[in-house]
Amino acid sequence: WLVIAVGLVRAYLAKGSYHSLYYSIEKPLKFFQTGALLEVSILYLLMAKYLPGIVPSSVVLTAFQVMSRVFLTWAVTHSVKEVQSEDSVLLFVVAWTITEIIRYSFYTFSLLNHLPYLIKWARYTLFIVLYPMGVSGELLTIYAALPFVRQSGLYSISLPNKYNFSFDYYTFLILVMISYIPIFPQLYFHMLHQRRKVLSHTEEHKKPE
Repeated sequence: WLVIAVGLVRAYLAKGSYHSLYYSIEKPLKFFQTGALLEVSILYLLMAKYLPGIVPSSVVLTAFQVMSRVFLTWAVTHSVKEVQSEDSVLLFVVAWTITEIIRYSFYTFSLLNHLPYLIKWARYTLFIVLYPMGVSGELLTIYAALPFVRQSGLYSISLPNKYNFSFDYYTFLILVMISYIPIFPQLYFHMLHQRRKVLSHTEEHKKPE
């Protein structure tokens, strides 16, 4: 994720514009975001079973976030090339990048038993802005892809066919967007609850006896 951050900054300095910066980090974004599946399938599941307590995040919560990001990376942004120049793509890429740099820094320092308060504060505070920013970018990108998906019939299967099965990818994307309505508030308020619990606990320890 630091590679992606540096790539974005270098591309911006070279171009002098933030438009279409996606192309400068497309390959590392696909590689690292897809690689996050290993984090869920191997690291989280094995640690949750054999080494509980090392990774404090919810496996289900992390799995949902990773799968939604992989879906957006490949099934939307990669598949519908017309949206790759949209500013909304940069919106979620920047939000993901900052979030993951902070998250992995938090895990690293926690494992070393030397967690700076600034890292902990950033982990449980910056999401207040970054999470809505990322979700907005994701939804706007899916919305921008809808006309092209409808026109091309991308990933859609129509009847009749030998499997007697139909699938409309355009409708599926709309359902994905609607699913954000119940899911986003739950995840957001879960993080707010975690913030109050973790940071208030830290403040109590800081108080002089």
